[in-house]
Amino acid sequence: MGSLRRIYFDNNATTPVLPDMLEAMRPYFNERFGNASSIHHHGQETRAAVERARESVAALLGCRASEIVFTSGGTEADNLAIFGLLKSGDHLITSTIEHHAVLNSGKRLQEMGCEVTYVPVDGRGLVDPGDVRRALRPNTRLVSIMMANNETGVLQPVEEIGRIAAEADIYFHTDAVQAAGKVAIDVKRIACDLLSISGHKMHAPQGIGALYVRKGTLLQPLFYGGSHERSRRAGTENVPAIVALGKAAEIAQRGLSDGSVQQLGVLRDRLQAGVLEAVNSAAVNGADAPRVPNTANIYFDYIEGEALVIALDLKGLAVSTGAACSSGAIEPSHVLTAMGLRPERARASIRFSLGKQNTAEEVDLALSLVPAAVARLRELSPATPVIAVS
Repeated sequence: MGSLRRIYFDNNATTPVLPDMLEAMRPYFNERFGNASSIHHHGQETRAAVERARESVAALLGCRASEIVFTSGGTEADNLAIFGLLKSGDHLITSTIEHHAVLNSGKRLQEMGCEVTYVPVDGRGLVDPGDVRRALRPNTRLVSIMMANNETGVLQPVEEIGRIAAEADIYFHTDAVQAAGKVAIDVKRIACDLLSISGHKMHAPQGIGALYVRKGTLLQPLFYGGSHERSRRAGTENVPAIVALGKAAEIAQRGLSDGSVQQLGVLRDRLQAGVLEAVNSAAVNGADAPRVPNTANIYFDYIEGEALVIALDLKGLAVSTGAACSSGAIEPSHVLTAMGLRPERARASIRFSLGKQNTAEEVDLALSLVPAAVARLRELSPATPVIAVS
């Protein structure tokens, strides 16, 4: 019995660190170990590396290097944007499909005496910019709407929302954690004041992220300490991870222009079409909306999504039922229920998310596993109607 061939299609949860990122980081663990705030040679060497990485991240987002604040990841970047701007009595507008880093920040704001409006999405998973406009109040201080949804991959109309916020002279933040490296990002075109990204969604390590902060935006820091990151984020910089994020930004930018992102879209479309062709009573959630090229969220009626995840894992294929951060919860996905899916269909949905390391051969292998696993589970399910095979 040969060892199981493992295929990883859960890149929206986290991505493997690519060899280029690993190589870029390596020297900063031992020979170039200086504190970037020290003025001697060791410190200056690491300071230069941090600033080079800052330039690379800024180039990916279309902003100035001075507008990039390094954080410990997407969650901290979202929190810094939200709690850095809002105080008791202020009003936040966000959506029902945000990542929990934003939704739970909203809950905390309400406890602190802020008002929060959660705008809905339609059946495609899209926010209506008109709903954002109608939600504006005299005390609205911030609009926070994600760029790409982590579960469905649906891209939100952030440019339109950015225009609405700008006209009303209100701050606009977008959580671009799942968009960075998959679609071109230009903070000027989006007209956002704040934008979050995370390293481990783009093949850099876990524990590093960045927040774009438009020049002139005054943020209250979350941490108090030294004057790191222009006094916006105290704490000695995580140099190896910052270097890797810089490298990831360069590779992401290359991928957007050299066709490798389109290639990812071709693989995703092939996977999606192959699954739908082989399995009936299945469809893509958010199919009619623009999506990032790597994500397909598919419901399989008459089964439990968790059971399919486990069955596929036993065959060597890693997929998920949605957000990794709330795995272990059998609650139906808040994103899919916000789109109007009934709870059993939401629970029967599986997310396939590809990364730069995935191949056409892996897609073919997945296509040999998924239909059989679904058929087996449906046989066992009491809810399955008898389906005549044509």
